[in-house]
Amino acid sequence: MYKMRLKTKIKLFLYLLLIVIALFNYNKVDSFVTKQLDGSDYVTVSRIVDGDTFKDESGNSIRMLGINTPEKKEKYSDLGASNLERLILNQTVRLEYGKDKKDMYGRTLAYVYLDSVNVNLNQVENGYANAYFPSGHDTHYNDFMNAWKKCVDNNINFCKKSSDKCASCIELTLFDNKNEITEFTNNCDFSCSLEGWNIKDEGRKRYTFGNIILEANAKVQVIVGNKTNHDNIFYWSGEDYVWTEGGDTLFLRDKNYELVLWKSY
Repeated sequence: MYKMRLKTKIKLFLYLLLIVIALFNYNKVDSFVTKQLDGSDYVTVSRIVDGDTFKDESGNSIRMLGINTPEKKEKYSDLGASNLERLILNQTVRLEYGKDKKDMYGRTLAYVYLDSVNVNLNQVENGYANAYFPSGHDTHYNDFMNAWKKCVDNNINFCKKSSDKCASCIELTLFDNKNEITEFTNNCDFSCSLEGWNIKDEGRKRYTFGNIILEANAKVQVIVGNKTNHDNIFYWSGEDYVWTEGGDTLFLRDKNYELVLWKSY
């Protein structure tokens, strides 16, 4: 009888001990259970490559979906990488896949979550990246465009409005993405130098203006193609196409890489 009571007391003690452990480690227990039940893939971030790419503990590269950040050594590139390092380095994150799980370089493509935070979206909202949907708009598109608009309204980092005196003069008067033609008009009563200004898509394609002076009320066109420039018509050579059929965004930035205007379709 005594042994039976002792066993019962031991069992009760162990049961109470488990309850105490669970209470003090609820978040860890809850996280463990969630990971086992939701079917998602989880990885631990071991190294930040840049503002939209990192490596996991196995050395696999993860390219974050829905965003594109400046290349290394370009303005704002360090900010995006630093923010990722602050948020997810050495953290365990959840991966959500899109249409394609891998890109042409073998990198994993994913939306990345730290607890309930969409890290990709955080990069756009805080001005470390622009929205980027080269394969067409998915269910996250509206959230990312709203994040970009919020960033522009807040005038921060990658979304910072140009302080060039001509920034308010230049208007996008034609954006024919099917025929790859863009046209800009100087609406001010003084001439504007566009030297060093650049047009860019959501990805890596960029056209940089040379020594161009746009007179008052004058227009300039940039057309994708390999032809000779003439009469304020300039050709974006070296590209078969720039503007994707599934939707894209035009960004016009000044020589300091600050935002003059943008237009999505």
